[in-house]
Amino acid sequence: MTTVGFIGLGAMGLPMARNLVQCQFRVRGFDLKREALDSLVEIGGTAAATAAEAAAGADVLVLMVVNAAQAESVLFDAGALAAMVPGGSVILMTTCPPGAVQALASRIEAAGRALVDAPVSGGVVGATKGTLTIMVGGPASLVEKVRPVLDALGDKVFHVGEKPGQGAAVKTVNQLLCGVHIAAAAEGLALAQKAGVDPALALKILQGSAAGSWMLNDRGPRMLEETPRVTSAVDIFVKDLGIVLDAGRAGKVATPLAAVAHQMFLAASAQGLGHEDDSQVIEVYRDLAGMGD
Repeated sequence: MTTVGFIGLGAMGLPMARNLVQCQFRVRGFDLKREALDSLVEIGGTAAATAAEAAAGADVLVLMVVNAAQAESVLFDAGALAAMVPGGSVILMTTCPPGAVQALASRIEAAGRALVDAPVSGGVVGATKGTLTIMVGGPASLVEKVRPVLDALGDKVFHVGEKPGQGAAVKTVNQLLCGVHIAAAAEGLALAQKAGVDPALALKILQGSAAGSWMLNDRGPRMLEETPRVTSAVDIFVKDLGIVLDAGRAGKVATPLAAVAHQMFLAASAQGLGHEDDSQVIEVYRDLAGMGD
């Protein structure tokens, strides 16, 4: 039975850890929130007092943290990397800039461990059901070594390239499309509302037409709710679309639609909606159309 350290037991991390436990992995986890650690124990995992303790003796360390800076802090400042077994594998599942992943991989390799670049898509639902899409960058031999862990977390595991950072590049493209699709859905529904059309009826029509999309089907209903549950926050797309724009600048690739969508999420965050569901970017469009409170 492989020992897996797991750092980051949030809305997605905790159900991911549960799936590992159910697949008979020994899971030792760490999170800054005490309630998350208590929940881990309830599902059969072991709570650690520090990141280093979670990683101690682990063959594999899964990072489901906020960003690359937090991953770097956990690994090096908090001592998690040094606590792992020599030759162990770090699976970075956070959305990070490709360049930052490459830099982390070099430092991890220099410390006698290896990085598997494995960002995910599928949200809380995918994390809970074990149906995440996982975009993996790294040597094929290393990917196969950790594949049992990846297979426990997602049912769509794609090896996209031999180098760390290539998984992050595909995730960057994914977030570009997700952010633009959400903003476009919000723009369309706001326009329908301004025209006096029942928004619920407009959504039903659009969902069954050529204009339909996964994001419209998923986020559209929450755009019409007064206080929707949060599955992914506005500020996540402020961050992720920022990564998209940085990648575009680095590669000299124009990303004008991503730039506009980024501005809309930024505006929503500035209105105090940063921690609200990302569907609430529609409020910016409503305000621009004079439909605000």
